[in-house]
Formats: sequence, C-alpha cells, structure tokens
Amino acid sequence: MEERPAARLCLPTGHTPRPLYERSARLINFARATVFMLDEFGLAEGDPARCDGMIERDFLTHLSEQPANLHLLNIEAPDRDGECRRFENLIDDGGFDLTLLGLGGNGHLGLNEPGSNAQTETRVVQIASATKAAATNRYGSETEPEWGMTVGLRPILDSQEIWLLVTGSSKAAILERMLNGPIGPDLPASFLRDHPNTVVLAGTSAAEQIAPPV
Repeated sequence: MEERPAARLCLPTGHTPRPLYERSARLINFARATVFMLDEFGLAEGDPARCDGMIERDFLTHLSEQPANLHLLNIEAPDRDGECRRFENLIDDGGFDLTLLGLGGNGHLGLNEPGSNAQTETRVVQIASATKAAATNRYGSETEPEWGMTVGLRPILDSQEIWLLVTGSSKAAILERMLNGPIGPDLPASFLRDHPNTVVLAGTSAAEQIAPPV
C-alpha cells in the first residue's frame, strides 16, 4: 500500500481476516484505495451474516479515512443478473491489484462453490449446505441463505496478487487437498495453484497435515 496507495483491493469478510483488518487499519492509509466486496449473502438488510455489515464492523469503522471508493454487491437490485454485470464491468476497468481470500471448508473461494470452473464470472449462485450452516452457526444469522452473489474465479485469478488466509485445525484437511490434490472444479481453491503470484498464509494448526512440515 505504501508503493501503490491507490491499489484496487478485493476483500472478504468473516472471522479469518478480522485480525488483519483491525491491525492494518492502524498501520495503513487506505484513503486512495478502491475496495470491492468479494461476495454477499441473499439475506435481509441488517442480518448479522450480511457481508456489507461485517466489512463495516470489522474494517471500515477502524479506519481514520475511508477508502476513495467502496463497491458492494447490491442484492436488493431488481435485476440481479444486471447487477452482477455492472459489478463485473467495474472490476474489469482496472482489475484487482490484491485479492484477499479465505478458504471455505468445502474448498470454495468467495461463494464459488464446488463445481465452479476457472472461467466463472461475477454472478448469482446457489449456496452449498455447509456454507449455509456457517452463516447461522458462525455469524449469527437466524436464516440460512439460499443464494448469494459472488465475484467469479476468472476476475479472482486475473488479480495481480492473491493472499489466501487459512486458520484453524478444521481447515487442515481441505488445505492439504488444495495444495496437493487434483486441480479442478471439485475444489475451486485448487485453481490458485495455477496463479503466478499467490501467497498462502496458514496458521500452525491449519498447516498440520502438510508434508514436509511448514
């Protein structure tokens, strides 16, 4: 950010990036940055699992100056497909300098669930049962989201740089598969292995099944 203060960033929400957001907000000036949300659940406004609320609570409220631009996926748009095309056009007008990702328990990235290929665009998606459960069990929603909107794998993989954050022993098995198993749509995160500038940042417990030890 010191080298490129006007960087274009694609950011996720959830428990994994929260400590990074809190720390970086104290150290980095984001006033010239452009931030794109990675995804959004099809939930009512104000639901605790909504990504727009989480990015506000976990990141934006900690900043002394707000980003120059913040682009959210509008799930209330009457034309959902049109909203996804609008968002995709904004992304393609410069791409992402850095995309930050978490690793889903089933290998998803954003809401690109298993079955997503490397050319998928920003779109409306149906949400897998494990991801629905995470919305209620981890984020406090009383309603399981049936659908959502997500940045596709194509714009993610077009990013100049990607950081994949992985924490907790519950992610150890899927991280090992992502790094060493077959590359393909059955495990969307595996496509990151074809990206020339991806960094995996894994906690000790998340990396416990990787050999040799890291």
